[in-house]
Amino acid sequence: MLPKTGTLLPRPGVTVTEQEYASRICQALRDDLGGSRAAAKSIMRWTGASNRTARNWLNGAASPSGYHLVCLARGSNAVLAAMLSMSGRPELALSADIRAIEVAL
Repeated sequence: MLPKTGTLLPRPGVTVTEQEYASRICQALRDDLGGSRAAAKSIMRWTGASNRTARNWLNGAASPSGYHLVCLARGSNAVLAAMLSMSGRPELALSADIRAIEVAL
């Protein structure tokens, strides 16, 4: 068995900081919903989060995690595109756009 040396292997790909993550989710929510009270209420309805949490996400003061991010991506194409972009898979956002066009037709 190999001894643990405490070194971490570098992770290839896109590295996103917590602040950048919160900022990009904030921008996506504002692009999609605006910054009004109605926007916070929509976020609350989609995720079941509190009003304060929804406002923090809209202001970029906090960022959603796991379950709430999935709920936001389900309700907002802008959040889905931001999430795919941050994960290094922006080409997958194109398929969501194509699906929206098909539904519109």
